Amino acid sequence: MIVLGIDPGITNMGLGVVEHAGKTSKMIHAGLLKTSHGNPAPERIGIIYAGVLEAVSQYEPSAIAVEEQFFYRQNELAYKVGWAMGAVLVAAAQKKLPVYGYGPMKVKQALVGYGHADKAQVAFMVRAVLGLKQTPKSSHMADALAIALTHCFFAGQGAARGLLDSAQL
Repeated sequence: MIVLGIDPGITNMGLGVVEHAGKTSKMIHAGLLKTSHGNPAPERIGIIYAGVLEAVSQYEPSAIAVEEQFFYRQNELAYKVGWAMGAVLVAAAQKKLPVYGYGPMKVKQALVGYGHADKAQVAFMVRAVLGLKQTPKSSHMADALAIALTHCFFAGQGAARGLLDSAQL
């Protein structure tokens, strides 16, 4: 199974591609899509859409896993991350790929075994599970790889559920 993990963001979007077979996972790709604050929203969304579409075309994942975002006091940030998520969902729909969502606590629980682990612990486990010599340069890339690994974990247990399952609507 190949999974494209995405740490959504409008300025910095982490992409991580993981191949999982049996009990072994390996990193295929880690990257960062960047947009500029000074560019108009349609241009930024287009850059993200094109980048996700390119990753899907190049690595041919069987699923996309994204971090579900929870913003209680940052309405403007939530709005802009929504733009990025829209671009991801359109790219997924175009390629007929399922999208799965995992909250931060699920990611931490899957990788560290504790839902309140800190980012350093998650990054360490990403490095250990994937056998990397060093932690990815960007926390967004490390988070994207963590999300892809989380999907591998839950899919292996038969517990993965789509981001937009009818129960959530």
